[in-house]
Amino acid sequence: MADRTTETTITFAHPFSLSSLVTPLEAGTYRLVVDEELIEGLSFPAYRRTGTHLEIPAISVLTGKRQFLQVTRAEIEAALSRDAGL
Repeated sequence: MADRTTETTITFAHPFSLSSLVTPLEAGTYRLVVDEELIEGLSFPAYRRTGTHLEIPAISVLTGKRQFLQVTRAEIEAALSRDAGL
């Protein structure tokens, strides 16, 4: 099975919360990593999302430690929507 990983950046103008965190994360630009696998047997290439991870802390924070927090696409989209509405 062929896998692919896509990295994008998302920016929050305000501190934001996610359900898996106890405290809010700071405003900033974060790396979002999406893992997908090729769906076999189709006449065209199509991929199924297998994981979405947010790299914390923000890219601008200089630190030796980085973590990948597993999130859902819906949760990230909702957090970005809330941020845009503030």
